[in-house]
Amino acid sequence: MLAWTQTTYGPPSVLRLQEVPEPALGPRDVRIAVATCAVTQGDRRVRSGEFPGMTALPGRLAMGFTGPRKRPGSMIAGEIAEVGAEVEHYRVGDRVVAACLDSGLAESVVLPETGPIGSLPAGWSLREGAALLYGGGTALHFLQTVAALQPGEHLVVLGAAGGVGRYAVQLGRHLGARVTAVCSARDADLVRSLGADAVVDYHTADFREGGTPCDVVFDTVGASSWSACRSAMAPTGRYASLMLTVGGLVQMALNPVRGGQKVLVGVHIDTADTVRGLVEIAEAGAVRPRLVEAFAWDEVPAAHALLERGRVGGDVVVTVSEAAVGRADAPRPSPRLVSSGGGA
Repeated sequence: MLAWTQTTYGPPSVLRLQEVPEPALGPRDVRIAVATCAVTQGDRRVRSGEFPGMTALPGRLAMGFTGPRKRPGSMIAGEIAEVGAEVEHYRVGDRVVAACLDSGLAESVVLPETGPIGSLPAGWSLREGAALLYGGGTALHFLQTVAALQPGEHLVVLGAAGGVGRYAVQLGRHLGARVTAVCSARDADLVRSLGADAVVDYHTADFREGGTPCDVVFDTVGASSWSACRSAMAPTGRYASLMLTVGGLVQMALNPVRGGQKVLVGVHIDTADTVRGLVEIAEAGAVRPRLVEAFAWDEVPAAHALLERGRVGGDVVVTVSEAAVGRADAPRPSPRLVSSGGGA
């Protein structure tokens, strides 16, 4: 099969389209014919070897010192093309979204049926499906599980127009919070359309001077810190950050001693439960991606180059199979998860 590969870290030009062996199918695995694959800032960092903060050494240990051990691509949408002899939950033809962690920019991917796979949300295109998990999964995990956002609380999203921030605004609204989005003025209309109750242009204003205490500050871009935000937070406020730094970990370790306000940092890894939970939210109409560019199969380096330039303003996907995307446009039943009692 064809797949995009790289043998060294570097600019988008290190990516190469090559013939590789098709992955073997185990008895409890499913083979997904990839229709679309997202290209995210996470993918860009892995391709370039840019692991921020204290993740620099662990990142190289996990991915490879001189070049990545795995092929690029992590968030996909497609159709189940083959199932192992012992698979119970999926059938050939089911349309799905999946987090494969690596090797997603390929014509097919093999995952265990118990892996991070979920049905393509009803009414969504395969291009939209590929864009769901990166920002949506991370935002849902941090807001719902890490920060325990409650209905009626005041959520502030720093980097609200970014890949995680856009979903955080929508999910904050879905979880019943009052959402203040912090971004540049050029993105104000976008974040308002996503459900923000208030918008603060960080170039000209300071959200900390708004007067209403923040219950949760979700920093998606490393723009601030707990010490800088603490005066604007409620006594039981939570500062949650995607940036895994030594300082953040130290502050989080001091939460039991400090009492009251908390600092929360960490990482998110998709599971079957988190993917299916996000799919349910998407099918309820609470979140939607904002596609800004769909690149062709032979334009993967161009997709990475777009992200290299910084602000994109939406989700970027690669169409791996035009035929599959075209078939998906035709009317057909929504994909199903065939359960033997485990639930979805």
